[in-house]
Amino acid sequence: MHQIKIFKTLETDVGLLEKQVNAWLAESKVRVINMFGNIAPQSPPPEESAPAISKSPHPPSDVFLVVLYEQP
Repeated sequence: MHQIKIFKTLETDVGLLEKQVNAWLAESKVRVINMFGNIAPQSPPPEESAPAISKSPHPPSDVFLVVLYEQP
């Protein structure tokens, strides 16, 4: 049976999201069917020193990732 796992973060935390997803994949040993996501400017501005994918004056975007998987 297919199941989903949803991850969400700000673009300023994409590196952490990548680590979380990779750790979850390694620990759960699931079979990934599909992975998809979206990035949308929805969040309030962060502190000025926070790194972002884009260097624009706009607030960082929300990053949404869905993993469709099956248990082994």
